[in-house]
Amino acid sequence: MKKFNLTSALFIALISLGLACKKENGSVRSNTVNSAKEFTAKFGAQKQTKEINASALPQSVTFLDGTKVTFPAGSLTKGGVPVTGSVTVEAYEVLKRSAVILTGANTNHFSGAPLASDGFVFIDVKSNGASVDQNLAVPIQVAIPAKRDGVTQLWQGVDQNDKPLVAGDAAQMAWQAPRKANGVNVEVNAVASTFTFNFGNLGWINCDVFYNYANPKTTVRVEVLNNPGSMASFHSYSGETYVYFCAKGSNVVAQLYTPDGANKVKSYDNMMPIGSQGRMFSFSIKDGKFYYTAVETTITANQNITLSLTETTEAAVQAAINSLDNY
Repeated sequence: MKKFNLTSALFIALISLGLACKKENGSVRSNTVNSAKEFTAKFGAQKQTKEINASALPQSVTFLDGTKVTFPAGSLTKGGVPVTGSVTVEAYEVLKRSAVILTGANTNHFSGAPLASDGFVFIDVKSNGASVDQNLAVPIQVAIPAKRDGVTQLWQGVDQNDKPLVAGDAAQMAWQAPRKANGVNVEVNAVASTFTFNFGNLGWINCDVFYNYANPKTTVRVEVLNNPGSMASFHSYSGETYVYFCAKGSNVVAQLYTPDGANKVKSYDNMMPIGSQGRMFSFSIKDGKFYYTAVETTITANQNITLSLTETTEAAVQAAINSLDNY
């Protein structure tokens, strides 16, 4: 009898150990990244490259999601000198709400007012491995697929200090009016399911309109409980935790990133439209672990929201973000 009990105990211990190892190994297999920075790099917008001959402009390139860019004669310079020979066009397309979030970006206007996105792209051109002049001698033509009729507005990506948006630990994305160059549009009508316009800068280029701009505005504050990390900067150059508001039925991706205390952020002051319905959510990735939480809410005056992160899986976070494309 004692021998049977010992054998049974040993068998149970081995099975338990096997199940634990299987669970642990399964977690390792299912979570393929270890940090928010790896997450945005792997699942966010991916760099696409095309080669063109700068000595034979105009030339056009079309990218995977349908963005078409035409470089007219005289558009590309480096240090003010016309560029010649083979150059590399680099682009990132961010045309869906899920792509905005997975890239660690947002649709915040520089003033803090939320924008409803019609899609944005990043365009750079490199000659001998170095970027050409970002302020273009002649505007390029950009065509972005339009998912609706009507007018969109054009914006240029900047950081919170009204500087060009570049990699940096404290960089946060926002959008401002583009440089006023000859031939550059400010508003564009959708024609043949496309927004086609001229733009005088390389870098981040956006088609957006203001969301519920006539509504009274307020400041929304959010506290994130069980936060395993710090608040993330643009594209997770630093930090692990994001807080977003996505408006129901409108392609708004408003990121709340202004510090408001320990594990607390707020919207820009008096910029969130009262009465707007949507989903406030947070996610975080740190040390190979994933966390997520969300609440349905209607924006009210001087609103305070508490979000409590719980551990989940990479697949669950991806699914929650992807579901916002049809929200």
